[in-house]
Amino acid sequence: MTGRLIAIGDIHGHVLALQGLLGLFGPEPDDVIITLGDVVNRGPDSRGVIETLLKLQERCQLIPLLGNHEEMMIDIRHDKYAADRWRSHGGTETLLSYGTNLAVDNIPETHWQFLESFRSYHETDEYIFTHANFIWHTTMNQQPAALLRWTSLEDTEPRPHISGKTVILGHTPGPIRNRRHYRCIDTGCGFGGRLTAMNILTGRCWQVNESGIRQDSAK
Repeated sequence: MTGRLIAIGDIHGHVLALQGLLGLFGPEPDDVIITLGDVVNRGPDSRGVIETLLKLQERCQLIPLLGNHEEMMIDIRHDKYAADRWRSHGGTETLLSYGTNLAVDNIPETHWQFLESFRSYHETDEYIFTHANFIWHTTMNQQPAALLRWTSLEDTEPRPHISGKTVILGHTPGPIRNRRHYRCIDTGCGFGGRLTAMNILTGRCWQVNESGIRQDSAK
């Protein structure tokens, strides 16, 4: 590839953070940008995040991955019992970003279609990208969905994957975890922390707080 390979950690409805981060590294047409899931819920403007990502995919190759929060949101369209769980995990804030009457019908169909296009993982010759975790001894197309989207690194520390590839993750907030066989770049956006982007090929990072203000970059 001729452009950069950039991963962005969990955004959680913080559009100012996303816009500030994009302003730092300036997406270019040859770039591949991978959002690692949980772009919605908790923060004040999930609608704005989705609209920003829809515009971003016109500027570069955007590969959005499915997190547990997107899964919960999508589930409400097919499971009448799913709405309460979604709302209790930040879905109420998402609905408020579409209108104060908290009506699911306010969410445009184009936004649903975008969410439903998210992938469970993305794989290149050297890297694997997914939201939460992975099983070391199983190919990616055989991985359990619950593990890819729900299992924290605090619950299960993964062993090196059989492919030998480095796995890029989000989901577990904290400092950047840069291990030999995986990297986690969920740095707590949505919990008062930072939003991180990493150039996977060079290791360079950019960080902003939830207001979109630049922070000292991690190494």
